[in-house]
Amino acid sequence: MNERILIVDDDESVRWVLKKALEKDGLEAVLAKDAAEAFLRLQDGDIAVVLMDIRMPGMSGLDALEKVRKEGRNVSVIIMTAQATMQNAIEAMRRGAYDYITKPFDLDEVTILVKKALDVRHLSQEVDTLRAEVREKYEEGLVGGTSAMQEIYKTIGRVAESDATVLIHGESGTGKELVARAIHYHSKRAGRPFVAVNSAAIPSELLESELFGHEKGAFTGAVARKMGKFEAAAGGTLFLDEIGDLPLALQPKLLRFLQDQEYERLGDPSTRKADVRIITATNRDLEGEVKVGRFREDLFYRLNVIQIEIPPLRERPQDLEALATQLLAFYGRIHHRSFSGFTEEATQMMKRHAWPGNLRELRNVIERASILCRSERIDAEYLPGPFSRGEATPAVGNLVSLEKIEEEHIRRVLASTGSLQEAARILGIDQATLWRRRKQYGI
Repeated sequence: MNERILIVDDDESVRWVLKKALEKDGLEAVLAKDAAEAFLRLQDGDIAVVLMDIRMPGMSGLDALEKVRKEGRNVSVIIMTAQATMQNAIEAMRRGAYDYITKPFDLDEVTILVKKALDVRHLSQEVDTLRAEVREKYEEGLVGGTSAMQEIYKTIGRVAESDATVLIHGESGTGKELVARAIHYHSKRAGRPFVAVNSAAIPSELLESELFGHEKGAFTGAVARKMGKFEAAAGGTLFLDEIGDLPLALQPKLLRFLQDQEYERLGDPSTRKADVRIITATNRDLEGEVKVGRFREDLFYRLNVIQIEIPPLRERPQDLEALATQLLAFYGRIHHRSFSGFTEEATQMMKRHAWPGNLRELRNVIERASILCRSERIDAEYLPGPFSRGEATPAVGNLVSLEKIEEEHIRRVLASTGSLQEAARILGIDQATLWRRRKQYGI
């Protein structure tokens, strides 16, 4: 359906002149002599921009504008008037006009303004599409009918509209960021940024700069001013993953922000404020960390206003098939494939698996299968080696080679961590060696 421009004016000559000017630039225009006729035209659903006079018989242009906004119509309204008063301009913008022009006007300027309104509309639609795609992507995994998952859904619904801090606890790969994003996208902050920071993935000496930003010259290597994550998340949500790894030296600064919404950039003594909601996550026992002095007790209580516990995948096997099916559909769309599901053998193999990497491992397995499988149903042959034995790692009794054991162990660690840096640390090798092993084993 082509986008059209609706011209609403009680002066027939104005309608005609504007229509010809827009059509000259390849735009399609339809006409209405008053607000009543305009609303009939809007019912067609293909109107993108409205050029509307303020003074018309019956409902005024400003009242019509207000009605358009209340009805939630996805159109940009440009108000036209011969009375160029401050009051008209202020009132038009207050009621939600895209812009305001005065008669007599330059036709070229009107055309440029209409095209700008169309461009803004297209960008807005792209943002809405991307936001929907992001929401769909990050809600993958929040599936399940177990009582534990139902309680998580209820808690998300209860806390989404508040600004309370939330502490999400669960094993690595259980979907802690999925829960954090679900809270964000169901809150009043959904239109603002969601910024995620993994405290364990950033060297401790750089983490303060990453969070709070720095001024040029604040330290060696600070060649330019840098915006911190708190500033980047203004109006939205900052998700601090692996909060248990936050250095003790930084914990008082986070506590201060939670109390006063204030912080300082490195190298700048001036105090800054930011309206940011904090959600944190960890796979550690923070209460135990408090007892041994590795985590501040006062910070723990500030973060632990609401706690959400995510069960590991092995504790909700009844959700496995639904999760796998949803992920298969997701990766099918990404790779432009259509799948009908899994064979019974593949399903049983997945149910026997212990899933040490939880949802992260499941995503890895399903994506791999969706790429390799050439038929409509995923068969057992497209699942990694350990699935055929119902084990997390190869057993000695199977008499496999050391190379095979290494391959499966690397796969398991990568699926569990999701980070090359962290995986290399656990494996006791450098990232370059890990990269070569991945290439060697086709991981």
